[in-house]
Amino acid sequence: MNVIQDYRRSLERSRQALAREDWPATFTLCGREWDLLRGVFAPVYSPTTEFSMRLMGLADPAARPRTGSFLEIGCGSGVIAVASALSGCDRVVAVDINEAAVRNTAINAERHGVRERVRSVRSDLFAGLAADERFETVFWHSNYVLAPAEYEYRTVLERGYVDPGYATHRRFLAEAPRWLAPGGSVLLHFSGRGDLAGLLRIADECGRALEVLRSAVFREGEHEVEHMLMEVRTVT
Repeated sequence: MNVIQDYRRSLERSRQALAREDWPATFTLCGREWDLLRGVFAPVYSPTTEFSMRLMGLADPAARPRTGSFLEIGCGSGVIAVASALSGCDRVVAVDINEAAVRNTAINAERHGVRERVRSVRSDLFAGLAADERFETVFWHSNYVLAPAEYEYRTVLERGYVDPGYATHRRFLAEAPRWLAPGGSVLLHFSGRGDLAGLLRIADECGRALEVLRSAVFREGEHEVEHMLMEVRTVT
């Protein structure tokens, strides 16, 4: 395990963020202002939300419009979900296991005038969705750092940083295609800070193939790290 993949480093970043006394009430990202509730994954302390925005083509407010329905897993402060609505998606559902993140997303949808198109739901992956819901796009900026399978979360915020034994990745790969509308796509933001070989093994075991649609190298502190937007496809 190299230093950028060390789960203890990621957990320490989570703990430092949660303990900060200067937690901001708002922040600026990709040309827009956003509200931030304490205890929510904070783009001001981790740059990966911006990386997702770039990989998804949402970083420029004037970017090419999107259409259709959009499901975001692990919405955090709601930046990607709200930006998707602002770019033209007519129905956006944003889910998170963290109740504060669900509230934060609703606040930011209201701030940016898309509350009627963005619904935030407390959910462990897909568990909180209605059985008949389907989406053109299912997206997850995953908690790609691998922690030991026996690790037990100490705070809900840690869930945004590491995934013990890649149990959540396995569930996502197995379950996500079931929520697609015809012709839809499942997208996964992964990183060189994760165990790509392990992810590919799990995908194969779930009957899935992963194709990198685009990738870029971004600076995270003193390190340069590759980030990838992957499409999850069912092997037939």
